[in-house]
This record gives sequence, structure tokens and C-alpha cells, in this order.
Amino acid sequence: MSKVLEVSNIQKRFGGIYAVNGVSFDVHEGEILGIIGPNGCGKSTLFNCILGQLQPTEGEVKLDGKVVTGLRPCDLNRLGVSRTFQLLQVFPQLTVRENLILAAQEHKGNMATRLIGKRDAGLTGDADQMIGFFKLAHLADERAGGLSYGQQKLLDAAMAFMSGPRLVLLDEPAGGVNLTMLENLKERLQAINKEQGATFVVIEHNMDFVMSLCTRVLVLAEGKVLAEGLPAEIRANPKVIEAYLGH
Repeated sequence: MSKVLEVSNIQKRFGGIYAVNGVSFDVHEGEILGIIGPNGCGKSTLFNCILGQLQPTEGEVKLDGKVVTGLRPCDLNRLGVSRTFQLLQVFPQLTVRENLILAAQEHKGNMATRLIGKRDAGLTGDADQMIGFFKLAHLADERAGGLSYGQQKLLDAAMAFMSGPRLVLLDEPAGGVNLTMLENLKERLQAINKEQGATFVVIEHNMDFVMSLCTRVLVLAEGKVLAEGLPAEIRANPKVIEAYLGH
């Protein structure tokens, strides 16, 4: 199984404080990797170093063997890296379908073809497929701002996968979602992994969600890797229980 993402000795220092201190891990094709840890352990800083929002103090990031350390988020996006944020990134005045079309448009053609081409850049069919896959067909023509929070989270995830990315990083997709919608979200993420071979990384606080969704789990504490392994191994790890699960 090929390595999609390789993170080597990433460090991020703010003044004399290490938010991330020597973190290394790989993500293999078709894998769902979960990253967990207590508040302030460096999860979001690590994500932002990988995704170009922050320049790491030291270390290297590779995508499909190519060094991409420090590339801008827009450049990484063109290379097939997509993400969600803790705060929703949907456009409330646009419909569900329009949100999905917009999410994929920058991957379709160039500025000239967008100006003279079809208004939807030929993406309506792809958007409708994604709408069907994420079971949003009954909401396709509804404005995103009128959806429930859980439905917006589902749309947000669908937007991240819309362009068929090589790698998706999901930042707390379960946050604030009720149990019924959470089950729907987990089931759809498992399906897109199984049926389309999607590769993604999940940062999440919801332990049950991570342990039932992810194929492998990485635990951070105080900016370092505390443990790594299968969900069952992580659940049983005394260091993890002490640092995180036992809190």
C-alpha cells in the first residue's frame, strides 16, 4: 500500500514553546487515520503545518513522495489535498447543489474557460452524484443556511470530497452533531472510504466516533506522539487512558 502522506519530525515553536515537537507519521492509500489528544496537545497546529496555514519550524511533509512543506493551501488543494475546518465553511445563501459545484470549480478548467464556459462548469452531474451519495437529495435545492447543523456538517464533508481529492483532512467533523446525524455521517464516511478508496485523516474529540470509524489512531500529548496503533490497542493503552481517555 503506497504512502499518500509522509510527515517527518514536524516541529512548530512559538517563542520558546513547542506546540508540536517532533511528530512523525505516514498515511497509506485507502486508510482512515484518527488523530486524538487532550485540548492543547497540538492537533490543530499539526494540521495547519501540514496544510500550509502555518510554516513548520522544522520537519518535512511529503505528498505521494514529493516534498510539499510550506506550500500554500491553494497549491496543496490543486495537488489533491482537501480539508474541512472546525467552523463550517458552507455558503448559507447558496443551495446544497451550488455549494458542491463551487467546492469543485477551481479544479475544473482555468479562468478563461470559466468565463466563457457553462455556468456550472459542467459539474451539476457530479454534484448530484455526491448529493445522492451523502443522502442529501431531498435537500438539493434548499439553501444551506436553512439546514440543521448536522445536515450542514454532512454537506461540509461532501464538499471536501467533491473534487475526488487524493487526501482529505477532517477537523472535528462530529463536533456539535446529534447522535442520529452523527451515525449518518460516520456511515457515509465509511462508505466513501470503502467504495471510492478515499484516504483521509480525522482530528476528533468524540472517542466513540474515532474508534468506530478509523482504521488506525495516533495519540498526541504535549506536542508529541504518545501512542499509535489499532483502535483496540489505543483503548487499552495505559498511557492513553491516563493522558486522555481517563480525563
